[in-house]
Amino acid sequence: MKRFARLFPVFAILLPAWATPVSSQSVQAELDAFWAEVSRTVGEGDFEGYSATYHPDAVLVSGPSGTSYPIAQALDGWKQGFDDTKAGRMKAVVEFRFTQRLSDENTAHETGIFHYFTVDSEGRRAGSLVHFEALLVKKEGWKMVMEYQKSPATEEEWEAAGRGR
Repeated sequence: MKRFARLFPVFAILLPAWATPVSSQSVQAELDAFWAEVSRTVGEGDFEGYSATYHPDAVLVSGPSGTSYPIAQALDGWKQGFDDTKAGRMKAVVEFRFTQRLSDENTAHETGIFHYFTVDSEGRRAGSLVHFEALLVKKEGWKMVMEYQKSPATEEEWEAAGRGR
């Protein structure tokens, strides 16, 4: 008990610093602009712009497949979709809804659901709703250092996340 009593003042001092998320309106606006840029690059098939939203050392974590790997490897797999979108062979859209947003001036942890879908030249629509987490740092603009695609989401969860904003 004495040991706890000696440590308690330290915890009391530190607790407010890490228990209260810092998220100024300007940081929130910057993060909103970041996600709008992600959506724009997907919709326009701008592979270079999309790649630039990631830190070079970023990692993709895939819950459904139980793997993690460098974002460069994931980007290689996604490039054809960007090329097809840019060439007009398909339409691609990604939208985001957030359930938790924690940030300070230089770091952010964003949790929510993304809705990615495509429409091919025949008008067939395919897509997915995915629970995700993203870890970002502000280095010459916001850059994602980790994208964790956790699990599939339901339409009900998507709708509920939209009501939470």
